Amino acid sequence: MKWICLYHSINAYITVIRFDYNTIKDKNSKRILQMLTNANRTIVHMDLDSFFVSVSRLDEPKLIGKPVIVGGSGDRGVVAACSYEARAYGVHSAMPIRMARKLCPDAIIVRGDFERYSYYSEMVTSIVREKVPVYEKSSIDEFYIDMSGMDRFYGCYDYATELRKSITKETGLPISFGLSQNKTVSKVATNEAKPNGQMQIDRGTEKTFLAPLSIKKIPMVGEKTYTLLRSMGVEKIVTLQLMPVELLQQVLGENGLVIWKKANGLDNSPVEPYSERKSISTEETFEQDTIDVTYLKALIVKMSEKLAFQLRSEKKLTACVSVKLRYSNFDTHTVQARIPYSSSDHTLISRAKELFEKLYERRMLVRLLGIRFSHLVGGGHQINLFDDSEEMINLYQAMDKMRMRYGDTAVQRAIGTDLVCRTFNPFNGQTLSPVPLTIKNEK
Repeated sequence: MKWICLYHSINAYITVIRFDYNTIKDKNSKRILQMLTNANRTIVHMDLDSFFVSVSRLDEPKLIGKPVIVGGSGDRGVVAACSYEARAYGVHSAMPIRMARKLCPDAIIVRGDFERYSYYSEMVTSIVREKVPVYEKSSIDEFYIDMSGMDRFYGCYDYATELRKSITKETGLPISFGLSQNKTVSKVATNEAKPNGQMQIDRGTEKTFLAPLSIKKIPMVGEKTYTLLRSMGVEKIVTLQLMPVELLQQVLGENGLVIWKKANGLDNSPVEPYSERKSISTEETFEQDTIDVTYLKALIVKMSEKLAFQLRSEKKLTACVSVKLRYSNFDTHTVQARIPYSSSDHTLISRAKELFEKLYERRMLVRLLGIRFSHLVGGGHQINLFDDSEEMINLYQAMDKMRMRYGDTAVQRAIGTDLVCRTFNPFNGQTLSPVPLTIKNEK
């Protein structure tokens, strides 16, 4: 699906035309349309600067200009975010608090405020939603915007500048952006423009812009990949640009091709329109109606744990938990609660059990039990760093690695190990994967 936007004035666009390639029969027409859309794309990446720190500074202006660390106050906690002043001392996200204290003894440690971060994230999202036709909310504090076609009516860079000013004026938060013809280059440009800056990479200059930068600047190059590439003598992106793609594929597998393309400024991935209604859910209809509360609570644990693993596997966070009950007389009741963005088992299980206690008051036989996580955004463990210790985060990462390798039931809470859940969809007979329950991905 491709989008071409037509603008008639600075502040208003008339329409967004959607092309569905499945409806185009002629192969040459499809190929030409694909080339035209990709060749003339204008993609903006916007990222709120040190988002958690910036929100804390709105509430406490005395923190402005000081080295600030957002995270747990105990020595066993980890850094969720830090100000640029703290970064100058070598402090970075996911670092143990005790190490951050040693590097920056004068740092002010602030406890994270979930509610405030969610509030300001939604405020910025509302502004973006109102100003542009197509945007992708890739995490709680960053966005991709497709402004393709707008230069014919009003400069994309000028419009992005006005949007950035509007966000800062209405929220008080600093935000940076990068503009280029694709998502990868725009994201790198944003990081180069920070803090509180903006940058445009002209069409045709992508490789030149990327060449002198460290390979760490390439999105999806993590610590392990960076260490591996450095052991090969690769330090700058220009080296990757000159390397045969076959060599990178031999060393990094499928990711080798992706990284080579990104290093050369090639990225045709579309801006995926964002929807707050995305959700994942699972429900179980019992062969025999039950009133066994212990069993129902154990099932809640098992289902929540599996859905939480799916969230982390897809690098998603949820901001809404729902529990559904259907009684033997087919009366169906649902209750939901908004929560700070999370993908941690213990957080989601606890809230789901609370909702079940609130919902199950009639003490009647239960026919069906369901769990749903909605209002999904990208983000991994980003938010959970406030409450989770270093040991807790390492535990989740270790368990998820085992599940990825040996199956999602390789590691689970003891309370759910004896439960037998349906492993196929009775409507189509297909085996469910990766979560052996009835998973529904909704929009």
